[in-house]
Amino acid sequence: MSAATIVRLGDIGSTMDTLHALAEGGAPAGTAVVARSQTAGRGSRGRSWTSPSGGLWLSVLSRPAIAGLELVSLRTGLAVAEALGRMGVGDRIRVKWPNDLMLDERKLGGILCEARWQGAALAWIVIGLGLNVENQPPPELTSRAARLGEVLPGATVETLVRPVVAAVRAVDAAAGPLTDAEHARFAARDWLRGRPILEPVAGTPLGVADDGALLVRRADGTTVAVRAGTIVIAEGAPASARSVT
Repeated sequence: MSAATIVRLGDIGSTMDTLHALAEGGAPAGTAVVARSQTAGRGSRGRSWTSPSGGLWLSVLSRPAIAGLELVSLRTGLAVAEALGRMGVGDRIRVKWPNDLMLDERKLGGILCEARWQGAALAWIVIGLGLNVENQPPPELTSRAARLGEVLPGATVETLVRPVVAAVRAVDAAAGPLTDAEHARFAARDWLRGRPILEPVAGTPLGVADDGALLVRRADGTTVAVRAGTIVIAEGAPASARSVT
């Protein structure tokens, strides 16, 4: 594989696992794997990810010398949300820290970044993206999960592959702290800002720090930086917001 390409596959285990194998064989940065469906798709903290036909299940290879996975995830989410916005969705798709895409009050997709190392050196990063498009979410998730076809009726996996892969490829995984311009872009699509949360720290999210940490103002007025954990929305927020984590 001499140049970055989009590898299209049918029903496979995981686009991430497939791309890790291609990366080990020397695939160049920018190589993407897209599957019709996944039987072993995964999300953050080892959760399984339902990936039937009709959704966009893809992974993109990056080979930066250095990277912060939290920033790669946030930058990818922002890039994809903006790309979909330009296709006619506007600002309805927002980014929920640290790695979710939200359509109004329901989860539309998620991002997972995995790094591989050779000794102390970073060898590559695989950026995985799952996006509900035409597929119907499982019955138990219909109140919490959205699909792009609801707001963009002409959207198909085929029409989305190239613009979404291009958006992910454009993410600079080696970039340093968030810039003022990136902070402004993220603030415009920050799903959590101002929504009281109970966990991982009780308080009100204010945005993100330069390093991608979630900034939460606690009841005593102090602000803490949160770098990991599952978000639990406080009672009083919309029911759908409380359950999408």
